[in-house]
Amino acid sequence: MSTTGRLAGKVALVTGAGSGLGRASALRFAAEGAAVAVVDLDLDAAGSVTAEIAAAGGRGLPVTANVTSDADSRRMIAETLTEFGQLDVVFANAGINGAGNAADTTEEEWDRVVAVNLKGVWLTSKYALPHMISRRTGSIVNQASMGGLIGLPGIFPYAAAKGGVIAMTKQMAVSYGPDNVRVNAICPGTIPTPLVYRSRVDRGAAEPDADQAALDADAAARFPLRRLGTPDDLASIALFLASDEADWVTGGIYTVDGGRSAF
Repeated sequence: MSTTGRLAGKVALVTGAGSGLGRASALRFAAEGAAVAVVDLDLDAAGSVTAEIAAAGGRGLPVTANVTSDADSRRMIAETLTEFGQLDVVFANAGINGAGNAADTTEEEWDRVVAVNLKGVWLTSKYALPHMISRRTGSIVNQASMGGLIGLPGIFPYAAAKGGVIAMTKQMAVSYGPDNVRVNAICPGTIPTPLVYRSRVDRGAAEPDADQAALDADAAARFPLRRLGTPDDLASIALFLASDEADWVTGGIYTVDGGRSAF
């Protein structure tokens, strides 16, 4: 099914793989030869992506897990190892919106957003790391955000969590580099997905019935490349970081944002 086989012989786990950016990356990893554990809170969504992988001749495993749960995180790694016998790549992609500013964000909203977007990224790797260390090989890719790098209004808890992912990525790279485990983060800009559309509504930037295409066009004008990103744009950098082409790359924070953070 692959024309280049950049991940041939590898096993990858992708969280939040049932839709959006995670789905695109899971499909790309499979197309490049990896067996993929397709992890999502929605088992039907995970199963649908796994079926797409199988239809194209690849190998996939649908796994349901809540990344904020220690037990679920331990189990999803165990299921992957039981099915495929190894784990080479972890893409901690699962995330949620988080609207508000410091003075009006509730404690409940803070806890919810930080649990998924920061704690969940940590737990996704926690039980994969011992296996990678023992084999002295592994690539961990953490999903951060442009919002963790530059100040953007109305996303206070989200920005705080994603900034934490960036710091955590650097610390992990230093800690596990001697074990030949690489850790990098991706900071995407605006990529139109259902998550982005919900975020606009949640932070008061759009009404629920707004013309999203018109909003996309307006947003694109603020990017140097004059377009928004696509899930495939994100999958391409995730694939590079997962592959042996990035064998001397760790601790990197990669902006995939059409130049927006250059301002």
